[in-house]
Formats: sequence, C-alpha cells, structure tokens
Amino acid sequence: MSTTSTVPPRSPYRAVFAVPEFRAVFAAHVLSLLGIVVGEIALSVLVYRLTGSPLLSALTFALGFLPYVLGGTLLAGIADRRPARRVLVTCDLLCAAGAVVMALPGTPVAALLALRCVNAAVAPVFAGTRAATLGDILGEGDRFVLGRSLLRVVAQGAQLVGFAAGGVLLTVVAPRTALVATAAGFLASAALLRLGTRRRPARSAAGSAAGEGGLMAASLAGIRELFADRRIRALVLLSWIPPFFLVTPESLAAPYAHDLGAGSTATGLLLCAMPVGAITGEVLAGALLRPRTRERIALPLAAVLLLPFLLYALRPSLGWSLLLAAVAGAGTAYTLGADQWFIAAVPEELRGRAMTVLSAGTMTIQGLGMALAGAAAEFVPVHLVVAGSGLLGTVAVTAVVREVVRSR
Repeated sequence: MSTTSTVPPRSPYRAVFAVPEFRAVFAAHVLSLLGIVVGEIALSVLVYRLTGSPLLSALTFALGFLPYVLGGTLLAGIADRRPARRVLVTCDLLCAAGAVVMALPGTPVAALLALRCVNAAVAPVFAGTRAATLGDILGEGDRFVLGRSLLRVVAQGAQLVGFAAGGVLLTVVAPRTALVATAAGFLASAALLRLGTRRRPARSAAGSAAGEGGLMAASLAGIRELFADRRIRALVLLSWIPPFFLVTPESLAAPYAHDLGAGSTATGLLLCAMPVGAITGEVLAGALLRPRTRERIALPLAAVLLLPFLLYALRPSLGWSLLLAAVAGAGTAYTLGADQWFIAAVPEELRGRAMTVLSAGTMTIQGLGMALAGAAAEFVPVHLVVAGSGLLGTVAVTAVVREVVRSR
C-alpha cells in the first residue's frame, strides 16, 4: 500500500482523532497507563513498608521489565489466533483482578511480586494486539503511524503526570487504597475497548483451532518466520538498539545529580528531560512533516540521536545535561518513519505476533540497558558511562542503519 497520506498536512492528528474507534483506544490507553504508573509507585512503597528492604522495593520496578521477554515470546501467538477485542478486554480484566488482589490487606509480599510478574507478562500481548488492531482501525498508511505516535506520546506523558500524581495520592491515602485506582483504570479501559471497538475475527487462520500446533509452538514458529526475513529483522533491530543506549542517562540520574552536588529535585528533572524531548520531537514531526519526509529523515535521525551523549565526557552542568537528554529524546521521532516500513514489511497473518515481539523486546532491552549502565557505573565515573554509551550506541545504530538500507 502506498505510504502517501490522504490526511491534510495541516491537521494530521485531527484526522486520526476523527476515527471513533481510535478515540476509544486512545482513552483506554490513557486510563490504563495512569493506573499502571500510580500502581507501580504504590506497590513499591507498600513492599518497602512491609519489608523495610530497598532491594525488594526496587525489585517491584524491575519485575515490570523482566517478564516481558517470556510473555512476548511464549504468548505472542494469542495476538493473531484470537479476536483482537477479546484479547484486549481479557488482558485488562486479568490485570484489574491482579490489582484487586494486591489491594487486599492480607496479601503477602511474595504474592504481590508474583502478581506484578503476571501483569508484566500480559502487557506485551496487550500492547502487540492493540498495535496490530490500529492497522485495522486506521489503515496501514500515515494514520497508523500517527496513531502509534500518539500512543507513545501518551506513554511518555504518563510517566511525567502519573509519577507526580501517584506521589501526591500517597500523601493522603494508603498504598493498598491507591492500588484500587490501578484496578479502576484497567476496568475502565476494558469497558471502553469492549463498547467502543468493533469485533473482528482472528487474524490467523489457526485462530479458531485452539489446539492446532499449540499456542507456544505457534508463537515460536511465528517469531522464527519473522526473524528469517532480513527486512523485518533489520527493522526490529532499528526499534530495539537505540532504546538500549538511550536509557543510560535516566538509569544514572540519581548518581549523576549527586556528582553535580544537586539534590532530589535535580534527579527528577533529569528523569523528565528525555520524555519531554521525545514528546516534543514526535508531535512536531507528526504535525509538521509529510509522511515521505518523515521516512526520508528516519535513518539519518536514528544514526545521530545518541551523539549528544558524547558531550557528557565534559561533565556538563545540570542545565546542559537536561538539554542534551532532551535533544536525544527528540531524536526518537525516527520511529515515525520506521513504523511505516515495519507495518508494510510484516504479513497480515503475523502482524499481532510481530507487534507483540517488538513491544516485548523494547521493554526487555531497556531493562537490560539500565542494569548494564548501573553495573558500569560501579567502576567508571557516571559521566563517562553516559559518554561511552553514546559512542558505542552510535556505532551499533549506524551498523543497523546500514543493514536497513541493504534490506530494501
């Protein structure tokens, strides 16, 4: 399908919101995300109050990343073998039930952590199914790209608003009470998706044959088929490799603020800088640039987005550090072009699995990047770790960019 958009260039996002089904998906995304972010803070505080252990408290965040790889690998077939609306609503209801159990007064710490793992394993299936459904709702052209962009913008904004709201909420209510807000968010999302989107049949022909090949076998077979295609493999790496290095300044925000002699406020600002840059870059690129222009700049933008990190070698002040992180975040607008290539390269019957794997890999690789950055900072000054990440990342991303070009 041609990537030439029929969307008026001056109001591309307005045309996306003109689609009723997308409005339901978008509203559901906002509600569930805010609930998730508030729940992460509440669960972390609750575990710390119950155990007094900083390790277990931090583990509640880490468990939001680690199960992604299992859910995205072993359960990816659900996204294509079951009707999308049913998958989305079921995932929301499972997560709501988990949040309700977490909120119960007698739930032990082990169960809290286990439920956190379950929700994290479900998340990539939900994200992949929703991303594939956007192609049905918005088509495979520019509206799909802009719809994906809007969901990413909301995800970045939820980090900024949700963490602040969660912190304020926990000053007036107990952590278990705050977890009720998470359950409410998931239930509201399920209702919006059930009532606001159309029922569509399973994408894969095996969708009605529950036992055919087995779910895990179908998931793994689909993944093998995806990665056997050179073009798809290159585009997956283009989505995964930059985030692996981009998380370095965020994961080291607290120690870097300490090195600068700044306080917790500086840490918060460092954590906000990259999301602000990412939101600004995506919105401006989506609103001001035509589809072909976004595709044309995608690879050059990806190749240079980590270069600002090199200036950390000079141990920049807080103000310069915020600017460098924001500029790097703005570079993630390259995904607008990459999304169009990916949806065009993936066969319809594998789209749900492809989006699930893409989502799961992105989250997993970010968690791995955070862990490795922290390990490196045990032996190397923080500012040099960030600079080294920029250097190694630029080399790695440039290699991926070349592979994307060769795969055309």
